[in-house]
Amino acid sequence: QLQLVESGGGLVQPGGSLRLSCAASGSALDNYAIGWFRQAPGKEREWVSCISRNDGSTYYADSVKGRFTISRENAKNTVYLQMNSLKPEDTAVYYCAAGRSATFTPKWYTYWGQGTQVTVSS
Repeated sequence: QLQLVESGGGLVQPGGSLRLSCAASGSALDNYAIGWFRQAPGKEREWVSCISRNDGSTYYADSVKGRFTISRENAKNTVYLQMNSLKPEDTAVYYCAAGRSATFTPKWYTYWGQGTQVTVSS
């Protein structure tokens, strides 16, 4: 069974950068579409980005487009989320998820990581 572990979160100042990693075990990650979601306190889980399993197409929420980049490194069985120009409103727990299709709908993802906290504050 596929297991996902996120890492790379932390405290960063506004305008700074972080790179989140989603490392997989138990199966090859390139068999799955991967999504990144985030959830801030008191808010619903929000889709951030996803990458397809077939042709590597990438998709972004409007709120992060131009600032975040999702990518795969199949040799390391890992997907990354590079986050630049971070804003306080990006503060949330970030989750990666694996499923059959690249979609913004959480229910279509079967496997989820435990999340990593990102805090953007001066």
